[in-house]
Amino acid sequence: MWIGLNAWPCYSGSTLEQFPVLNRLMTTFKDASFSILGFPCNQFGLQSPEENEETLSVLQYVRPGQGFLPNFPLFAKVDVNGHKEHPLYAYLKESCPFVNTIIGDTHRLHWSPVKVSDVRWNFEKFLVDADGIPIRRYDLKTSFDVIESDIHMLLKKDSASTDSSN
Repeated sequence: MWIGLNAWPCYSGSTLEQFPVLNRLMTTFKDASFSILGFPCNQFGLQSPEENEETLSVLQYVRPGQGFLPNFPLFAKVDVNGHKEHPLYAYLKESCPFVNTIIGDTHRLHWSPVKVSDVRWNFEKFLVDADGIPIRRYDLKTSFDVIESDIHMLLKKDSASTDSSN
């Protein structure tokens, strides 16, 4: 099971809030079959302008800074929307309905075409089960308590399925 995490704006306030909690989630579920997969993106207000090889240094020394390093894998930048959207994000968006009816200020969105299913902003998340089936989509404002509860529920479900098949 994993959470796919789009984009992070290394120079915005959301980075300060999101990354430490994501690390805590990884620590909480370290003994379970769970991971967070981070996919940087620069399509939202051009808030992640660094090159791929600079991402860890930006997180470590700028935002959140103070030596912070994520305890989950970060991949190369991808487009999550538009003509060049990564196939993984096309699949995730097709499988999970959007969670926010407001698309946002189109002057800050850097892709075309803009579709109703698009990822709305940085730190949108997708919870995917052990079989690769997307279960739920979360926007930036979703409480981590809700996400953690969903992870617990899915782990229990997976455990019950494994127990009944043995």
